[in-house]
Amino acid sequence: MEAVERKITGADTAFGGQSMTSTLKTVMVRTPAPTVGGDEWQSFGYNRPIRQVEALREHQAFAEMLSGQGVEVLAVGPDPVGHLDAIFCYDPSLITDSGAVLLRPGKVLRSGEPTFHRETYESLGIPILGEIEVPGSVEGGDTLWLDRQTLAIGRGYRTNTDGIRQLSELLAPVGITVVVFDLPHWNGPAECLHLMSLISPVAERVAVVYQPMMAVAFVELLKEMGWMFIDIPAEEFDSMGCNVLALGQGRCVIVNRNPGTSARLAEAGFTVLEYTGDHMSHNRQGGPTCLTRPILRTG
Repeated sequence: MEAVERKITGADTAFGGQSMTSTLKTVMVRTPAPTVGGDEWQSFGYNRPIRQVEALREHQAFAEMLSGQGVEVLAVGPDPVGHLDAIFCYDPSLITDSGAVLLRPGKVLRSGEPTFHRETYESLGIPILGEIEVPGSVEGGDTLWLDRQTLAIGRGYRTNTDGIRQLSELLAPVGITVVVFDLPHWNGPAECLHLMSLISPVAERVAVVYQPMMAVAFVELLKEMGWMFIDIPAEEFDSMGCNVLALGQGRCVIVNRNPGTSARLAEAGFTVLEYTGDHMSHNRQGGPTCLTRPILRTG
């Protein structure tokens, strides 16, 4: 499709929309990088060896699904050989109404990815508001818009105190307040647990959640703000039932193998779009929010 094949031309691109759920107009996806071969999948913490042809096929189908819903898809890459996590483009940067913030992933193997995002944003004419520097670390999966002026951040093994301080200082001048909640230890630093592993907003003040691992203070704040929860079945936590991408207007995207979560979303009145992610999502443990960096949301 034309939108999926769009090339970066250097023309200024509209950006912004400090929201998780308003209508998704433009999104960046990054084509899976070529593999080195051998056992590199183990160092990245994947479940099994990469099957590149199948991953590419799934990624193309995912992009076409978004395009078919009227989203302009900026398909970038592939990134350099061996940057296998770069496919998860939600993590290395954050888009605000004032520009992009280049984050700094806590996973060492992802340290080069903010540079890739910088190059993309510069080619699109999107200003860089700032960047997280050593010793700070922030991954996008630990950031979540509660409203247009409030960003929730999860402090854990991928996002540290200094990174949160830096991000807070970058965002304060443009009127954004940061609220911080600690993440559980879960299985330790070797495995990725983001704030958005536990919650995905799907409409204004409505979220898919896995409450057993959410901080009490976070649950209390959301309830005080009037949020409604759609709890996922416990058996679908490992299959990323909590990882749901809102397209706006009652539509959302979820990875296959989560029938219970899909059913609960449908019962709540949402149109659920399911994609096959056996090779790019389930193997690498990254769902539809991880695979996308929203560039523009409106409404």
